[in-house]
Amino acid sequence: MAKSKGIKPVAQNRRARHDFFVEESVECGIALHGTEVKSMRQGKVNLKESYAQVRDNEVLVQSMHISPYEQGSIYNTDPMRPKKLLLHKSEIRKLKAQVQQKGYTLIPLQVYLKDGRMKLELGICRGKQLHDKRDDVAERDAKRDMERALRSNTRGAAE
Repeated sequence: MAKSKGIKPVAQNRRARHDFFVEESVECGIALHGTEVKSMRQGKVNLKESYAQVRDNEVLVQSMHISPYEQGSIYNTDPMRPKKLLLHKSEIRKLKAQVQQKGYTLIPLQVYLKDGRMKLELGICRGKQLHDKRDDVAERDAKRDMERALRSNTRGAAE
C-alpha cells in the first residue's frame, strides 16, 4: 500500500485556543504502539485537558486519550499512558527554557497525518484571563456583525 502524501487532520484541541494565547507552535512526532496508530487513523483521539511536560530531557504528553482499537487484542495499551514526543535535543532545551518562564505551558493543539506519519502540533501557550476571553468573544461578534451588514448592503445594491 502506497503512503498517502499531504496532511490529513485527525483531531484538534479547539479549547486550547479559547483558553490560551498561542505564542509559538512546534511540529513533533509521537512515539506510539501499533494499535494506537490504527485507532488514531480512525480519529479516536481526544486532546481535551491534555498537556505536555519536559521531564529528564524528554517531552511527554499527559492526559491524551487514545481509545483502544476495536480489532486489537491483548496488544491494546492503556488509553491514558504518557506518550513521548520526538524532538531534537536543541528543541527540547528551547521548550524547557520557555516553559520555565512565568505562565507558559505546553499544550497539544492538533494531531494530523503527514506523509503517512502521525504528527502533533505543540503550542507554547500563556493562559488567558477572563477579560481576555470576553474581549475575544466581543471581537468575534463585532466581526460577524460587520460581515452581516456588508452582505445585506451588497444584496440591497444588486436589486
